[in-house]
Amino acid sequence: MINILVPVISVILGLLVGAIVMVVSGYDPVKGYIALWNGIFGDSYAIGETIRQITPYILAGLAVAFAFRTGLFNIGVEGQLIVGWFAAVYVGAAFDLPKVIHLPLAILAGAAAGALWAFLPGLLKAKMKIHEVIVTIMMNYVALYVVNALIKTWSGGGDKTERIKETASLRSDFLASITDYSRLHYGIILALLMVVLMWFLLEKTTTGFELKAVGFNENASEYAGMKIGKNIILAMVISGAFAGLAGAMEGLGTFGNMYTRGGFTGIGFDGIAVALLGANTPLGVIFGAVLFGSLKYGALNMPNAAQIPEEIVQIVIALVIFFVACGYAIRLLLSKISKKKEAK
Repeated sequence: MINILVPVISVILGLLVGAIVMVVSGYDPVKGYIALWNGIFGDSYAIGETIRQITPYILAGLAVAFAFRTGLFNIGVEGQLIVGWFAAVYVGAAFDLPKVIHLPLAILAGAAAGALWAFLPGLLKAKMKIHEVIVTIMMNYVALYVVNALIKTWSGGGDKTERIKETASLRSDFLASITDYSRLHYGIILALLMVVLMWFLLEKTTTGFELKAVGFNENASEYAGMKIGKNIILAMVISGAFAGLAGAMEGLGTFGNMYTRGGFTGIGFDGIAVALLGANTPLGVIFGAVLFGSLKYGALNMPNAAQIPEEIVQIVIALVIFFVACGYAIRLLLSKISKKKEAK
């Protein structure tokens, strides 16, 4: 019961404090949240764009959650997403192949790039005990600037790549037609399949059991004959593959190309909150991604429909993330209340 209450209370507290911020700033929170609702569910186009926004959040959340479940903190999901985006777009634009080969190959390229980018932190953790948080934070910046340089090189000094071939696109005429020509694509189906894959891997396979065991207690796992280094590296590689797939969804589905960036997408970092909100479970990640994807897209309607500045909108979203991060304190409070009731 507490596992359900904690994320619900976190979200409600975030929205309530967000309402207070809007009132103090001289804006109507009722109009603001109505605009937010309409931005998410106002029409078929808004619904399609919201689902499209949710897709990379599911995969980024899975990347963080998988690492957490195996005793690691992969804060490098953002960088792995960026290299996955570039790799998928490169394969999608550079080759002429039948769709049945081209699309899977471009998707796999994104996953492989993310996995490779996560391999080094895993290797350093396994062999030299260097904490993965330090390495992955630094590699986020390396990914950002290396990919920017690669885009400029590929485009001859320009700021964006070529568009991918139609044979590598996740776009769907059918999904676009039923959502008033939104950018909704087949990536949502792939994201949901990855949710099932993560559940199956962790709960139904020997490999998943070993990965969790090593994350829970390295010494006991080693005594039981498990290979600690191998499992640490494998956990990071799988986590990175999920992150790379999130980037592939952006490149092959939403944008169809990639452009140089002055900063991060934010999806990888929001994936941490998505995973925490979902209690690091595959099903929970879906609900966390729905919340954050909906907030991110729906909030775009608040400045236009309710005249609330974008800065206030970002504060409201940040407050929700803050209270999600405070989930442990909320859980502790609920546990104490529960124990007092049992004592009586």
